[in-house]
This record gives sequence, C-alpha cells and structure tokens, in this order.
Amino acid sequence: MNIFVARLNFKTRSEDLEQAFAQFGQVASAKIVKDRETGRSKGFGFVEMPNDDEGNRAIAALNETELDGRTIVVKPANPKGQGGDDRG
Repeated sequence: MNIFVARLNFKTRSEDLEQAFAQFGQVASAKIVKDRETGRSKGFGFVEMPNDDEGNRAIAALNETELDGRTIVVKPANPKGQGGDDRG
C-alpha cells in the first residue's frame, strides 16, 4: 500500500517518517520528496507498506496527528496516472 503524507516539517527526514509508520507494521520504504535544484524538502512524502491492513491502521492512527511539530495529513496515495500526480 502506497501512503501519501503531507504537511511535513521541512526538517523531517525519511528515517523519521519510517519510524513513525514502523510502529504499525513493516515499512518497505519511506521517502521525503525533495526539490531537485535545492535538495530541500517539499513538505510531503510517501510511505510504502506491503500489508494493506497495517497501512490502513497507520493511516487511521497518524492522520491529523503531530510529527516534528506539524500536524500531518496521511491518506492512501492515488495510483500513478490518475489526476496528474501522486498527491491525494
């Protein structure tokens, strides 16, 4: 299951995102999207969890909670090719 995470603190690292989701199950990958030119976080990212039940639990538990001082938005990512981007 691919999960979209928005409103991230610009200082949040991929490792921080992985730790937050790992308490709900196995995390295959966690990636903060960064600007190509500056390398600065764009404030959103994606987490891949192989088990949909664990992913859904993580979404329910983490949506609208605080991570690194910011209230984050967590929801299933749109499949690529729908709506022009991966953001929900």
